[in-house]
Amino acid sequence: MYYLEAKNIVKQYASHKALDDVTIQVPENSIYGLLGPNGAGKTTLIRIINHITGPDSGEVYINGRLSVPSDVEHIGYLPEERGLYKKMKVGEQLMYLARLKGLSRLDAKERIKYWLGKFDIADWDKKKVEELSKGMQQKIQFIATVIHRPQLLIFDEPFSGFDPVNANLLKREILELRKEGATIIFSTHNMSSVEEICDEITLINRSRVVLQGEINGIRQSHKKHLFKVTFANDARIESNQLYDVLEQNVLAGHNTAIVRKNNGAITNNELITALMQHNELATFDEILPSMNEIFIDTVGENTNATV
Repeated sequence: MYYLEAKNIVKQYASHKALDDVTIQVPENSIYGLLGPNGAGKTTLIRIINHITGPDSGEVYINGRLSVPSDVEHIGYLPEERGLYKKMKVGEQLMYLARLKGLSRLDAKERIKYWLGKFDIADWDKKKVEELSKGMQQKIQFIATVIHRPQLLIFDEPFSGFDPVNANLLKREILELRKEGATIIFSTHNMSSVEEICDEITLINRSRVVLQGEINGIRQSHKKHLFKVTFANDARIESNQLYDVLEQNVLAGHNTAIVRKNNGAITNNELITALMQHNELATFDEILPSMNEIFIDTVGENTNATV
């Protein structure tokens, strides 16, 4: 079942078409990656889902019904450009934002205490936001996004400004939120994070969808018939009509090679048989392209997309 569907969305700003017939279908209780270079149209789509702006044509559905403005009460949105009140104290800020999302003062107080304790920053509730580091402010913004336990969470570059330790902390929290039943849209340029936590993705380039599907399926469909093999002996191998040897490292007790099947015409079993003719094969692993490689191959390193 799809929790959110954006169907055939078109949005035009003066002479620039920000979205051109874009459709995404986000399964319930999943983490969905919304990817693309700067200016591709991701933020415009997120703003439409949040009823910040409207589409010129197309429709957004939540739980199978047409989305209405009141649905934003059940959405948690963490924008890339953060927006905290610098002069307010942390506790007061979170209370104010939680109340805006419909929580009672008692419920808000309990959840603020829970989240500050979980992030080990309970003693910061009396500090002004401007006294916090950028990473600490990011944590407060994250808490404000999830405090009302929304059914749909939208994170736009959530790891921006975080060191690796705190980025991993946030990843664990996002995965825990999915485990608790949330549906999550995750927009980022960090492709390693996409591989780690996303179930499906849509890649938008120059206002149009150029790639869509499950992570594993996409990586399989873009494979280049590359394999890493190790041998139990020290024999060297040469390219032939069945495979090319792209590199080989032979050290004492360690012999590895990267090979590529020629045009993919032979099966993996036939490749293994060919490699074993004069060598004792120890391991045989297919090398699938990373999402970063797929992103670059699909979009191009020098995209001319504009805002």
